[in-house]
Amino acid sequence: MTTKVRVRFAPSPTGNLHIGGARTALFNYLFARHEKGNFVLRIEDTDRARSTKEAVENILDSLRWLGLDWDEGPGKGGDFGPYYQMERLETYKSYAHELLKQGKAYFCYCSPEELAERKKEALQGGYPPGYNRKCRNLSPEERAEKEREGKEKVIRFRTSDAGTTEINDLVRGKVQFENILLEDFVLIRSSGIPTFIFANVIDDNLMNITHIIRGDEHLSNTPRQILLYQALGFSLPSFGHLSMILGSDRKKLSKRTGATSLDWYRQKGYLPQALVNYLSLLGWGTSESQELFSSVEEIIRKFSLEAVSKNPAIFDIQKLDWMNGQYIKRLGIEELTRLVEPYLKEKNLLRGDEDKEWLKKVVALEQERIKTLSQITEYADFFFLSEITYDEKAVRKVLRKEGVSRILIAYRDKLKDLEPFTVETVESVARKIIADLEIKGGALIHPTRVALTGRTVGPGLFELMALLGREVTIKRLDKIINMLD
Repeated sequence: MTTKVRVRFAPSPTGNLHIGGARTALFNYLFARHEKGNFVLRIEDTDRARSTKEAVENILDSLRWLGLDWDEGPGKGGDFGPYYQMERLETYKSYAHELLKQGKAYFCYCSPEELAERKKEALQGGYPPGYNRKCRNLSPEERAEKEREGKEKVIRFRTSDAGTTEINDLVRGKVQFENILLEDFVLIRSSGIPTFIFANVIDDNLMNITHIIRGDEHLSNTPRQILLYQALGFSLPSFGHLSMILGSDRKKLSKRTGATSLDWYRQKGYLPQALVNYLSLLGWGTSESQELFSSVEEIIRKFSLEAVSKNPAIFDIQKLDWMNGQYIKRLGIEELTRLVEPYLKEKNLLRGDEDKEWLKKVVALEQERIKTLSQITEYADFFFLSEITYDEKAVRKVLRKEGVSRILIAYRDKLKDLEPFTVETVESVARKIIADLEIKGGALIHPTRVALTGRTVGPGLFELMALLGREVTIKRLDKIINMLD
């Protein structure tokens, strides 16, 4: 086997790429790049009932969006293809028949109904429900009879009754399994399609994979796969099993706590570089507990498998929101404007004839506040709407106070003929009215904000007034004054 590091991400295309799969792909990518090795993408599409071309395209597109560029695989080719398992069926059959010839595997003729009944009896009797090896020692005559009857058959591996299988896991350390607990598992189904356990071993060996980094849900498959490596005379790769990702409630990740496809995060307006930063910290970290990185290259430089924790990682959407907000703050205003425009168009807030410089100023005003790109439509809608809606609580608590109408009338009257209508001039007028009426600043600022935006929180009042312009400002103040009168 080659000494150069070669890792693979091998998703099953039965659905869109989710957070857990993205984290696994990322850790493989970071390790490969840190070690100057190769990152291989292999599509494990042997689940014919559930695998779809749409899911394959989603996986490829999601990896590209994250910036996880593979060295070999779909669309790239390579020396070890094909990279779709359904195109490698003859290879699996060849190795399975080699194991049959050596007596390390055998044909099993038990029907699914028989196996289900046997499992039911085992559970009722309180003993292990695994396969009872009924077909393991059939005589040649018995096998011939099964063949004459046209019985469907699978190929099973002949596991050992004795000893243990040990894994020196790169993340979890030493893990042992009793061989007697490992049933004679299926290698090739009656359909001729290999099982995940078998196809993985063949592909990883033929593709010279040196390190298998995957989720800990595969840990229980590993002793079976090690037995296969040994039976086939293959060199063992190194295994590293990543801990589970839990939700902020410390329970298994759910849709409510973030277990959803990358498409959802893209649609909400999370930046790929922020998501990569966040995912890299789900189970790994630097000795200084660094949270924000300048680039993916910095993460690659600092990444090591030794620093990957065996404890469950906690996915906290609020922490991701904060981190995404930090990345949004780093963007140049040209790029941020380009990124938020599709969200404004989707909500019909952009007509298409807006002044680009004005639009950039609006986006710049909200840049510090938004945590996701899609929030621009929530926070800045009042800049684009001809009629805004007013928060009832804000109207009751702020606008219905005694004296508000008098203050707004005084401010409106001074703004009517103000030239120029700028941040400095509207603020200067406001300060003069506050002084003349002998009121606190908030007595003018708070109701003016609600009158112009419909809400109590927002960007700097005088900045937003300058961007709304005199005409819109006066119109909205008039509306509220009339309502209060």
